[in-house]
Amino acid sequence: MQRSDRPSKRKKDLQRVLRAQLRDAIVLFHESRSALILFVALVFGGALLFYFFYTDPITGQRINFSEALYGTFALLFFQGSLQFPRQGFIQILYFIIPILGLVVVADGVIRFGVALTNKQDRGQKWQIAMASTYNGHVIICGMGKIGYRVALELLKFNRDVVAIEANPDGRFLEKTKALGIPVIIADARRSENLIKAGVEKADAVIPCTDNELTNLDIALDAREINPNAKIVMRMFDPELAQRVEKGFGIHTAFSVSALAAPTFAAASMRVNVRSSFYVGDQLLNISEITIHPGSALEGWTIERLERGLDLSVVSHIAGATTHLHPDANQTLTSPCQILVLATLETLQKLDTMNKPQSK
Repeated sequence: MQRSDRPSKRKKDLQRVLRAQLRDAIVLFHESRSALILFVALVFGGALLFYFFYTDPITGQRINFSEALYGTFALLFFQGSLQFPRQGFIQILYFIIPILGLVVVADGVIRFGVALTNKQDRGQKWQIAMASTYNGHVIICGMGKIGYRVALELLKFNRDVVAIEANPDGRFLEKTKALGIPVIIADARRSENLIKAGVEKADAVIPCTDNELTNLDIALDAREINPNAKIVMRMFDPELAQRVEKGFGIHTAFSVSALAAPTFAAASMRVNVRSSFYVGDQLLNISEITIHPGSALEGWTIERLERGLDLSVVSHIAGATTHLHPDANQTLTSPCQILVLATLETLQKLDTMNKPQSK
């Protein structure tokens, strides 16, 4: 992240926390509304009774509503501001109102204030409150080894992430929270839990649990709620992955075994393959090549190499300098390195040409 982006990120994080605090306060009010309503009713109900029936025992005068309201509120906290009345009915109020006030305050108002400031005791509700402030984020369902690594990569691209994990004792939960990612402990197969994670405003959903049917269930629910969200699924059966992508209209369905197999096969061919993938029926490979002294490739330009061997040079590294999409006229000199995209046959030919020429 560039330094110039840091102030804007801090501002964004602060705004998000403030929005979460506001939403959390609304949720707390909703949870405590019965006690709060009873508290308000007790204050105004007592004030009305004092207003209509109370007379000052010394002057014999009635009091206005503001005095009645203040007197009732003071009584709730055992601080009587009005003279003790002579009317028996009102005398009973002097004893009942403080007792009821103590119960209501203890059960409602104090609990509301403590819960508002103590996020640890209300961990999950705070996580949900934070998730509600996200927009255009990515939801990861399943924070195992794969989910955690996906989250790390997304953070590198400055993407906002919300996680859902069914196992409250998951080994990566604390690490995920330490990254500032809201983690909702719930079953992502239930639509209401996806909604808690903000699926309606999410840019993408990545179901990557260890069960492909669970992943499919989550993907279909997420697409139903938010048809515009990109779905990236983790699957194990390559045939099922193909059927899901074609039959269900899921944007992308990766088979883990299908991703790994080409790389394993290419690595066995004794060429320095970093990654492999299929484009249609064509297997393409990313390989790192070091130009050796005495190599037949010394003196070649990038353009000559690409045209002569039908490959693409992705990057050129010479010393501490790295060029992505290097200039076509760049000359290859040992011991520079190039990253190329090519077929296995081309890589084998390139490897043969790169060997030092016998004198």
